[in-house]
Order: sequence, then structure tokens, then C-alpha cells
Amino acid sequence: MAYWLVAFDSTHHALRAEAELEGAGLEIDIRPTPKSVTAGCALAIDFEPDDFDAVRAIIEDREIVVRGYFKPQGEGYELLQA
Repeated sequence: MAYWLVAFDSTHHALRAEAELEGAGLEIDIRPTPKSVTAGCALAIDFEPDDFDAVRAIIEDREIVVRGYFKPQGEGYELLQA
């Protein structure tokens, strides 16, 4: 299964999102932001596509700033939502 990801503009927001998403019991993985994704932060979070709505809801509820949500597309990633 190909994981989708959320990219951030700051390490602070990436680490906050990691804590909130793990606290909610979601299966995530924090990793370096792929080069094909333009972001202001070197960290991104992988998540299962089925968890997209839950991930987005938690991040929005906690007012965590994101660069965008992405899904794999060919050799890179396609922006789903900014």
C-alpha cells in the first residue's frame, strides 16, 4: 500500500502533529520530506489513505499548520489539499 503524506512548514508543527496523531491511535510514520514535495520543513508524516479524513480533522482541530496533503503519483507526489 502506498502511503499518503502531510508536509509542514516547520519542525514544531510536524512534531506536534506526530504527537497528536499517535495520541489518537493512528498508524503514522514521521520521515524526511521527499524532494519532490516543496515544504519549509525537512519532516513529513506518512499515513494510510483510509485515515485521511481523521488525520485532516485532528490537524485542523489542533490548529497545526501544514504545507499540504499529498499522495504518490508516478515518481513523485500529487497535492491533494493545501
